[in-house]
Amino acid sequence: MSEQSTSATPQRRTFLMVLPLIAFIALALLFWFRLGSGDPSRIPSALIGRPAPQTALPPLEGLQADNAPVPGLDPAAFKGKVSLVNVWASWCVPCHDEAPLLTELAKDKRFQLVGINYKDAPDNARRFLGRYGNPFGRVGTDANGRASIEWGVYGVPETFVVGREGTIVYKLVGPITPDNLRTVLLPQMEKALGAGS
Repeated sequence: MSEQSTSATPQRRTFLMVLPLIAFIALALLFWFRLGSGDPSRIPSALIGRPAPQTALPPLEGLQADNAPVPGLDPAAFKGKVSLVNVWASWCVPCHDEAPLLTELAKDKRFQLVGINYKDAPDNARRFLGRYGNPFGRVGTDANGRASIEWGVYGVPETFVVGREGTIVYKLVGPITPDNLRTVLLPQMEKALGAGS
């Protein structure tokens, strides 16, 4: 009887030693599949359906269009117009990728494009817009990032659709891509354009 109990003890010890490894592997697989299946651009925003923040932002120093200074962000500019608000920075790599798509969007005069330049040096921001073209009718400078916090920004780039009533109707986290432009952003814009017209 004592021989049986001594032979069962090493098996039990081996199982107890391997158990934490099995638990770790199971948790690692669970996290891997959950993180891989999520779409970061679908992070919900508490601001959907609420008025756009009423924070005025100064214009980007030295930015000109048609020999006139490009105005900053004035919350009153949202009333009566559908707006696409893009939070960007020259140091943001995905912002460089989405810039040509914003330039194409700017050709559609049914809505206004508004830029919020996030924690950027004015010279760098102007160079960025000079390189790709300025798609924005207004560019507000958020030097300390406080206004972006009010907008609920997680990181740049982020894009908001603001309806005619000045209410945020959609938020895209991450860069605009040809795919999400076609399947998500343009349908949201069309919906906002059709509402209250």
